[in-house]
Amino acid sequence: QVQLVESGGGLVQAGGSLRLSCAASGLTFSAYTMAWFRQAPGKEREFVGGVSWKGDSTNFTNSVKGRFTISRDNAKNTVYLQMNSLKSEDTAVYYCAARLGPLSTMGSGFRSWGQGTQVTVSS
Repeated sequence: QVQLVESGGGLVQAGGSLRLSCAASGLTFSAYTMAWFRQAPGKEREFVGGVSWKGDSTNFTNSVKGRFTISRDNAKNTVYLQMNSLKSEDTAVYYCAARLGPLSTMGSGFRSWGQGTQVTVSS
């Protein structure tokens, strides 16, 4: 059974940084495209960024470009989201997700999801 477990969320001041981790089990991690989504209160879930199975391609939503990076360690079955220059509008529950196939921004394309980790940015 696929399990994705996020960690690293918390409370941070605007302008600060956090690094989220997502540990995967129950799958051949190196074969999966991984992505991060987020959902703020009262808003729909949105794509944040993704990384290809090899780690050589990434994509991001425009609002986080230049501030967030994604990396993965296939030996540790873990994907990371480094978030810098955080803004209050980044406050949300962040979810990692896995899919077989190319990078995608559509949540419907991801079969496996973590339980989420809360990120709160105070202004």
